[in-house]
Amino acid sequence: MFSGNDSTGDAENLSPEELAERTAGLVGFHYTVDDYYQVGREEVRKHATAVQDAHPTHWSESAAREYGYDSLVAAPTFVSVFGITAQRYLFEGVVQGYDLWQIMQTDQRLIYHQPMKVGDQLICDVSLESFRHISKPENLDMLVSKNVIWNQHGEPVMTTYTSLVARTGVEVPAELVDSLDHVMMKVDEFGKPDKTVNRTAGQKGQPDPTGSPSAGKAIDFDTLTVGQEFEPKSFQLTRGNLVNYAGVVGDPNPIHFSDEVVKAAGLDGVVAHGMQTMGLGATYVSEFIGDPGAFCEYNVRFTSPVYVPADDYASVDFTAKVKSLDPETRKGTIALVAKQGDRKIFGRATVVVQFN
Repeated sequence: MFSGNDSTGDAENLSPEELAERTAGLVGFHYTVDDYYQVGREEVRKHATAVQDAHPTHWSESAAREYGYDSLVAAPTFVSVFGITAQRYLFEGVVQGYDLWQIMQTDQRLIYHQPMKVGDQLICDVSLESFRHISKPENLDMLVSKNVIWNQHGEPVMTTYTSLVARTGVEVPAELVDSLDHVMMKVDEFGKPDKTVNRTAGQKGQPDPTGSPSAGKAIDFDTLTVGQEFEPKSFQLTRGNLVNYAGVVGDPNPIHFSDEVVKAAGLDGVVAHGMQTMGLGATYVSEFIGDPGAFCEYNVRFTSPVYVPADDYASVDFTAKVKSLDPETRKGTIALVAKQGDRKIFGRATVVVQFN
């Protein structure tokens, strides 16, 4: 499954303290996913639908060419479609011992080197960057993973940092174990793809890529002012949206569809994917700036999930303003706010954009 050493030992039945000690010893572990991910035309469109993004560069080849691209461009958070595969390798083959339904995403940082496009064959280097264990008031393990993504030409496409928190040592009642067994996705046997990536595991020791996208057809820097506000916009999410998104990105975590499981996880109800909410935010920003390929960096700290009831929709309300402008680089930072009612979904959210 991995390039490099994948000997991890048996992580089953460890105490929270033993699991924390074991995971801490894995910090710095690097591997390269064995098989590249090829960006497909319909996958780009399906993801755009899942994050409610109608920008023409995701849908029309002729429109994409007008924007200067040779194929359809993926929406800014498309990385979630194949990133979960790399994360699954991490938790199934390296950082073992954690229950999927007990893991929540807390921070996401996306650094763009160039847009992802149809036809890209993406190669993913993965590493466990940091780990911290908290024992009071409950056992929590905090992990940060890093992905560096390249295309088939050896060009950097994106660098991502994902912060996760996992509850450990949770005693699950026997009846709930049975319920989970009947809720979690069943796959008789996963097929094994060929090993298509052959190089040193994780490119360990190499400096991080620093390239940044061009402005494309983003709006003119000189039309912007610090403090300028975007027109507010609301997106609606139903359980149907959540199930569709889970299918598009291949995320089987039942906290996004099972009322029984969320009770065990200590949540108030079924929640939207963090990356789904982040994707809606990217859609909102793309509409303002004009070109989704001009994203340079997108950072979000998730402070509260979006709860989606079984018989109604949830409304996610976005506002934003220009936080800062750099006349030398013609880049600007946008501060983004997402709320469900009076409750903030993002504690901190910024987008750095390359303007014309």
